[in-house]
Amino acid sequence: MSDQSNKSAEDASSLDQVPSAEFVQLFTKLQRRLFLFILSQVGSPTDAEEVLQETNVIIWSKFHQFQLGTNFFAWAGMIATYEIRKFRDRRRDHRLQFSDDFLAQVSEEAIEISDELEQRREALSDCLQRLKPEDRELIQARYAPGENGLKVAEKLGRPTNSVYQSIGRIRKTLFDCVNRRLASTARAMT
Repeated sequence: MSDQSNKSAEDASSLDQVPSAEFVQLFTKLQRRLFLFILSQVGSPTDAEEVLQETNVIIWSKFHQFQLGTNFFAWAGMIATYEIRKFRDRRRDHRLQFSDDFLAQVSEEAIEISDELEQRREALSDCLQRLKPEDRELIQARYAPGENGLKVAEKLGRPTNSVYQSIGRIRKTLFDCVNRRLASTARAMT
């Protein structure tokens, strides 16, 4: 067989290897978590985006190495950890850096608690939807970028103390709701 036909056969076989729908779903679903994981270690959203893009290229090129049914985030997180190290090595002269050992420990712990944090985020999202519309609007206004209780009180024409009390009450309601959901989920799993 000629070199040309060998190359054509290799190209054809690589085209046959495409990620499964389940892989694509996991890849897409975990982009936000992966970004936050990276951001926690590089500090800058711009740098985190850069590292995420590099990580995604590696994840995509190694999709055939991922075993369906295993923890996708742990697998992708390890790839991200290596990409973070490479990024830090390139930037080492630019600013004070944490040690590789420290970042490895943070990375391992972040992967270990990522499922729990995702469950909390999902529970919070559900609990927010269960709030009375005016309570949900108040929380969304307070936690919008650049906002604080004083600004929200001024916009609403309410006393600052009243707004802070309402926010405190709503936060307590959300805290209790999230804890109930997590406890219910834990009971259902046992």
